[in-house]
Amino acid sequence: MPTAKKFAPRASRVEWKAIVCAVALLAAPLALAAQPATVILVRHAEKASQTESDPVLSAEGSQRAKDLATALADAGIGSVITTHLQRTKLTAAGVLEATKLSPIVIQAGGATHAADVAAAVRARPAGEVVLVVGHSNTVTAIIGALGGPKMGNICDSQYSNLYIMQMTSPAPKLIRANFGKADPADPACANTMK
Repeated sequence: MPTAKKFAPRASRVEWKAIVCAVALLAAPLALAAQPATVILVRHAEKASQTESDPVLSAEGSQRAKDLATALADAGIGSVITTHLQRTKLTAAGVLEATKLSPIVIQAGGATHAADVAAAVRARPAGEVVLVVGHSNTVTAIIGALGGPKMGNICDSQYSNLYIMQMTSPAPKLIRANFGKADPADPACANTMK
């Protein structure tokens, strides 16, 4: 005579909702951890022309790009994000060459640029170090989109700023440093963290 199989009673809808909520709460720390550990942001180096729409770097800018590669030689860069413009790609060129990476290119301009870059950063593997090369009017917006402090745009005379974001919970920590040749004194420039 066959034996009767015993089945556990089905969970009610209320129980399933409780199970789903518990799983979501347990997964939340994993979602926070599933993002890059560090994001390094810089503005492109000095450009050769102020009138061209897509200029290359000046001799001073080329040197700054080399200085960036030197400064980040031991940073463990795993991804590099640039815009489609030459000045960002050329600023990242030394880092790309040293790491044998290809850049992730995000179209510059548009109202969603900072959000698009932030989404690309968040899509990178957990624990990765990401370099973002942007523009004077995008770097601080990207910092804000990543959860950092609200800041004014980078002044036209500033190229040496290096922003390091430690992507910690509940809010990222921002460190501001410099690399390469010091920027000239500019009393009109007041780029401070707010």
